Amino acid sequence: MNPAGNLNEIEMRPGLTYATHDSVALVGDLYLPKGTGPFPVLVGVHGGGWVQGVRGQFQHWGRYLAAHGIALFAISYRLATKGQKTFPHAVQDVLAAIQFVRGNAKDFNIAADRIGVFGHSAGGNLGALAALGGRSPLFANGYPNDTHAKESTAVKVFCGVYGVYDVAEMWGKYNIQSPKQNNIEWFTGASLADNRQLYFDASPISYAVSANNKVAVHLSVGTEDDLVDRKVNTDTFVLALKQAGFFVRTTILQGAPHYWGSDPIDEPGSFSGFLAPRLVRFLAEKL
Repeated sequence: MNPAGNLNEIEMRPGLTYATHDSVALVGDLYLPKGTGPFPVLVGVHGGGWVQGVRGQFQHWGRYLAAHGIALFAISYRLATKGQKTFPHAVQDVLAAIQFVRGNAKDFNIAADRIGVFGHSAGGNLGALAALGGRSPLFANGYPNDTHAKESTAVKVFCGVYGVYDVAEMWGKYNIQSPKQNNIEWFTGASLADNRQLYFDASPISYAVSANNKVAVHLSVGTEDDLVDRKVNTDTFVLALKQAGFFVRTTILQGAPHYWGSDPIDEPGSFSGFLAPRLVRFLAEKL
């Protein structure tokens, strides 16, 4: 990894189809360092409450990380709509992206044994489920006809930014803040009152068990997050991870709200800019 970074020494390969699931072509943008390699890679999973958002949210991170010797594959995945759930389907999309970069590691100059996941908000939920729960029967082998379906979905790290790790708590918050559209119900296909097991299965904290603790975790969140409760999600998740023997580190951003993850990294006072060097140091050690 290059600690100084050089934005002139990166390559971008946009619009790569990494899988086709249920007739939906799934696409990602690959940001690659230039050099001898092979390089570690993160699969970037955007936020948007499971119902919106675009992979372009990672445009600044893609360039920054590639300039520091870390590839990023920023993906689109299936979004939920009313009456069309995407659990566990969106998690399986993330797993397919992991298999895609591993299956093409040689062509992309990527190290097949140095793959991680980087997710923001709802993407933090999906990314954590893929990273910690990818071997679960609920998620594994969902699309055996994928070109790279036989590749491992194992990753070395998960990096989450204001992620949703307890969807039951988030269901209650949506009921208060936006009772006419509960994104969690669109995502899962049922209310908490109707199916608590479903909400257990969709919560990354449920996979914070010792059998999964080979994955190193970095979590970042702001002290003034107005959407995702830090204490219930990040702080409780950190405790569960530590109890299960995970290597876990945090970056807590004083005064930061939600929605800053896609901000320009070089902008004065940028919360992303505060996180960036700390995240690179974590990745240098664990990815």
